[in-house]
Amino acid sequence: MKSILEYKDYRLYIQDYYDERKRLGAFSWREFCKSAGFSSPNFLKLVCLGESKLGKSKIENVANAMGLVGFEKDYFREMVTFCNAKQDPVKKAALIEMQKIAMEHKVRVVDGDAFQYYESWKYPVLRELIPMMPGANPRDIAEECKEHVSAEEVRDILNFLLKAGFLKKDGEKVYSQTEQTVIGSKEALPIAIRSMHKEMANMAARAVDRYSPNERYFTGVTLSVNEEANRRIIAEIDACCKKVLSIANEYQDQDQVCRINFQFFPVTDKVKETRHA
Repeated sequence: MKSILEYKDYRLYIQDYYDERKRLGAFSWREFCKSAGFSSPNFLKLVCLGESKLGKSKIENVANAMGLVGFEKDYFREMVTFCNAKQDPVKKAALIEMQKIAMEHKVRVVDGDAFQYYESWKYPVLRELIPMMPGANPRDIAEECKEHVSAEEVRDILNFLLKAGFLKKDGEKVYSQTEQTVIGSKEALPIAIRSMHKEMANMAARAVDRYSPNERYFTGVTLSVNEEANRRIIAEIDACCKKVLSIANEYQDQDQVCRINFQFFPVTDKVKETRHA
């Protein structure tokens, strides 16, 4: 069975633990639940199936039943918090703690890179900008950004981009992008991306007054839709985004970094059918 530090879903870990114990000898959900202090003989099975969840007060019991001690028990506790939390700040704090524990024991949690990459507009913008400026020092790069970023921040972000594999060094102060993309679990990556969406939306709001109409392009429509139209519009936006990237990639002499926000969201509740007498 692989290390607990390679898991980000406690349900999968409990299931794998059960399967491993079952493979090695006689073992049942009843026995497992009893050793963890549950009166229900199949409660942990329901947890693994996603039909129930492990309460905070029972984390210690289940960890003990699986023989977890020290950092493994700490990691399991944070993993349960991460999976059960409904608010992004709580989930993010738990995942960051998981990363810390994993890094201390030489296991990389890729979601940590995702959170760091998306925690500020500076990471994706500098990833695009730095390769355009061969030979430039951090202060020169910082001065090209419309939003404030210090030379020290540029230096730190550059080091992260190199270490995480998003940029590669081709020579003295010369860098290029790799094919590396930001990856993470299906549970964690949306949290990181939501943080970026919020920050980029705030930047777009400031851009309305900051730049003249010939420097920026803003447009929008208000429309009514049904579920089928909603799906088709989202698909069209996805296709448009891919087309925009394709156009940008046709050129090799880029000299500016820009941001496009595709925003399609409800401004009313769904109208329920009303019967009039």
